[in-house]
Amino acid sequence: MRLKSLEILGFKSFANKTIFSFPANVTAIVGPNGSGKSNVVDAIRWVLGERDLKSLRVGRSDEIIFGGTPNRSRMSLAQVSIVLDNSEGKLPVDFKEIVVTRKVNRDSEAEYLINQSNVRLKDVVELLAKAKVGNQGLTIINQGSADAILKASPRERRSMIEESLGLRE
Repeated sequence: MRLKSLEILGFKSFANKTIFSFPANVTAIVGPNGSGKSNVVDAIRWVLGERDLKSLRVGRSDEIIFGGTPNRSRMSLAQVSIVLDNSEGKLPVDFKEIVVTRKVNRDSEAEYLINQSNVRLKDVVELLAKAKVGNQGLTIINQGSADAILKASPRERRSMIEESLGLRE
């Protein structure tokens, strides 16, 4: 299984619909300070089910949605979709490609979709856990997380290890 693409609309600094394609040989995203690299990682964490606002570097849940600029009004929707290649069958579904989407409006609860079918957050987390993909632990290490792993309590570290080994499901 591999990440094929990421589509972001209205999430944090991404006011315009932005699509990142990840060919098989991409191993990193680089760019100057302020170019949005951390927001790309936050978008991935968010679509995979992250609910900890501190991990997403926001203080309130509505800060996930593009807040506007002097030249552009704020948006009412944040949506992120991640496309995964499942041609090797790592995820136990009959699809060669899996699209996981999370969206939230300023005035409603979050919606979760798998291949355009409404699901619960629990369904997303359980499906991805079967392929040993998660929103915490060692799967995605964002700014400051390496330090957090080192400073984690034994219980927290165990949880991270269990998730990375696929034992969380």
